[in-house]
Parts: sequence; C-alpha cells; structure tokens
Amino acid sequence: MPAVRIIVVEDERDIREVLIYNLSRQGYDAIGVDNGREAVGVIRREQPDLVLLDLMLPGLDGLEICRILKKDPETRMIPIIMVSAKGEENDIVTGLELGADDYITKPFSTRELLARVAAGLRRNRNETENSPNEILLRDGVTIDPIGHRIEIDGETTAFTLTEFKLLHFLAAHPGRVFTRDHLISRIRGEDNFVVDRNIDVHIQAVRKKLGRHRGLIETIRGIGYRFRDLRERG
Repeated sequence: MPAVRIIVVEDERDIREVLIYNLSRQGYDAIGVDNGREAVGVIRREQPDLVLLDLMLPGLDGLEICRILKKDPETRMIPIIMVSAKGEENDIVTGLELGADDYITKPFSTRELLARVAAGLRRNRNETENSPNEILLRDGVTIDPIGHRIEIDGETTAFTLTEFKLLHFLAAHPGRVFTRDHLISRIRGEDNFVVDRNIDVHIQAVRKKLGRHRGLIETIRGIGYRFRDLRERG
C-alpha cells in the first residue's frame, strides 16, 4: 500500500524541514515546497492526500492557493490545513470560508501537528466513504437524517428544522471547524432563515436539548464552531 503523501508549503526552511522530518517519522511521504506559485503546480501534479499550507508565502499567499485549489475539480477534495501566526484571525476565518479543513497557529507542538494531520486524513476518508443519509451515532446521540429523528440516550427529542440541520451537519464532520457564515450557507433553506446574529442562538438551543452531551459542540472563539472528534480523547 503506497504511503500517504503530504505536501508541506512553507517558505521558512527550518520550519519546513522540521515538518517534513516529523511527518516522515510517522510514515508519511512528505514533500516540501517553498514558493506559493510553484506549490499549485506541485499539488496538481502529485495529487497529495493532504496539504499543510502556510499563509505568508512568496509568489502566491496561502489564501489565494486555497482559492485556486478549491475551485479546481481535480484538487478541491484534497484536505488543506492552514498554518498561521497568532493573531491572524481574519485570515483564518477567510481560509475556512474558502474551504480549508482546519488551521494550526504558530508556534505549535509536533504532537498537535501530527494529531491534526491524522484527524484531517481520517475526516477525509469518512466524508468520502459515508453516505449523507447514514444514521450517525455520537456518544449517546443518534441522528437519523431519513426519519428526521434525534435520540439522546435512547429518548427521542424534538428539534426544529434549523436545529436538526445544524446538529446533523456538525456531527457529520467531527473535528472540523466551521465559521458562522459557512454554517449559515449549509443549513439555509426556503423554509428557514438564518443570519449571523442568530446562529449563536440556534447553537445555544441545540446545546440545551443535548443536555449532558452539550459539550459535543465546541466554540472556537472568534471563528465559529465544531463538533468534538471523540476519537481524539487523550
């Protein structure tokens, strides 16, 4: 079985080499690229399983690279984990809106990096293999998209259409961070109206109905929300 291929797009040589070294120790086939414009061609040619993408790059910045890759049918399904210096919250939000799967803020530990990479690869496999109509089982919470039914610890609980869509979407992508705008675009329909100012109200309502499982939905301060990946428990 071929090794999982990861492309590291990072212009700082020391950081790039450390990333490649640690990824290689885990059995990944890691390739480094130090220029944004070159990275697009390498990613299209190599078709990697995941991309670690720095934001500040010569040639093309990380946001533009993400935009290009997500618009291309041949590369849009490749998971992208963005790497950003602390305080660049706006860039992170923009990156997630463009389709990035996750972000890591500098400085980060090797353990965190490897955990995020493993989670990103696992999520991509699950999203490729799982049917959107599949019943989801999440730590005592059962979500049936066909029957439009949610059971909590075996008891059926009533959710509004918006609440159901919100919980189902988050639970179908455990560990992935979504901005408020992204959530709005995915759950909006003709029969419901959601705006940025009240998405937090819907999240609060969902958490209340989850009861002791309310912690499954995590707030990522200044960015949005994610459903906790239960397989990452320490």
